[in-house]
Parts: sequence; structure tokens; C-alpha cells
Amino acid sequence: MKELAATCRSKVRLAPGRHVQMETPRELCVLVHPAGVVQLNASAAEILELCDGTRTRDEIVAHILPRHSDPTLAGDVREFLDAARRRGWIIEG
Repeated sequence: MKELAATCRSKVRLAPGRHVQMETPRELCVLVHPAGVVQLNASAAEILELCDGTRTRDEIVAHILPRHSDPTLAGDVREFLDAARRRGWIIEG
């Protein structure tokens, strides 16, 4: 339980060697990392761009929610952050 509480207060940032960029001329957002490139949908890009080391998970969720009307979005954002952490895209601490 302490680990979950600490994770909620930890700042979230992209892991070293990873960054989000816009690929032109196709107007695609991608995550660039040492093993290659991952194409992102608009929601994933929006979330990862907020992972700049200045916000906690809860602050990221709070920033996203007012922009959308879907009440289940908070859980979706948290699930995406969990998946991004498992894939090594973000770190918390």
C-alpha cells in the first residue's frame, strides 16, 4: 500500500533516451526510443507530453479530464501510464 501511495506522489517523466515528436509530412506523433519508434495516437501523445517530470499521475489525470467528456477516462489514463511504465517509456520518482 505504501508503494501505491508513493507512486501517486512521484513525478512522472519520460525515461532517458525517449522523446515524443511530430513526424512530418504525415503529421504523426511518435515516441522515439533506443530500440526504435512507436506511432502514437493523439491521446497517447497528449499523455506522454505531460510526462515532463513536473506532474504526478494524479496531476496528469486532472489535466486531461477537463478536455474530454468521457467519465471513464481517468481509469484509461492510469492504465496507459501503467503500460507505459511497464514498457520502459516513463519513470516515476
